[in-house]
This record gives sequence, C-alpha cells and structure tokens, in this order.
Amino acid sequence: MSFIAKRGISTLIPPKVASPAGLGAAKDAVRMSRVVDFYTKLPKGPAPPRKTPGLLGGYQDKYFGKKASGMPIVHVIVGIMAIGYAQAYYFHIRHHKNNAH
Repeated sequence: MSFIAKRGISTLIPPKVASPAGLGAAKDAVRMSRVVDFYTKLPKGPAPPRKTPGLLGGYQDKYFGKKASGMPIVHVIVGIMAIGYAQAYYFHIRHHKNNAH
C-alpha cells in the first residue's frame, strides 16, 4: 500500500479513538456528568408568556401583543381632541369672564 493511500485512511479515524489511551474513561468525565445533569434539569417546551407589570404594561400587552390592533391610533386621536376641546373651553370661558364688566 502506498504512502498516499495509508495517509488517506488514517485521516478517517480520529486520533483519540485510535490510541489505546483514548479508549479509557475521559479525564473530564465528572465535569461532563455535571453538564449533563444541568441540561436534564432545564425546563422543556416553550417559555410561558410574561405579563408586563403596571398600567402601561397592561395596555401594551392588550394592544401590542400577539393580537396587535390599530386602537392605539384611535386613542391618540381621541386624546388630542379631548385636550383641544378642554383648552378651547378654558380659553373661551376666560375670555368671557374678563369682558363681563
């Protein structure tokens, strides 16, 4: 068998498996067993959905979560209209109070 053919076959077998010392127990077997124990204790399946705390968090969960909707845009429009109406009412009443004499 030529040198090239021997070299081609030797690269198929990993060096640690081919050596007699590699067939025994690994030196870091205890560490690997700890890693395996850690991963077996981890919870399986998808993570439960988190609830965001607070008033703003509840609003965010309701309108920006899985079922996103356009209601926040409606809320902003209604809020701007309410603030505008309150300002117009306040300044209108103030104008009439000053000219009442």
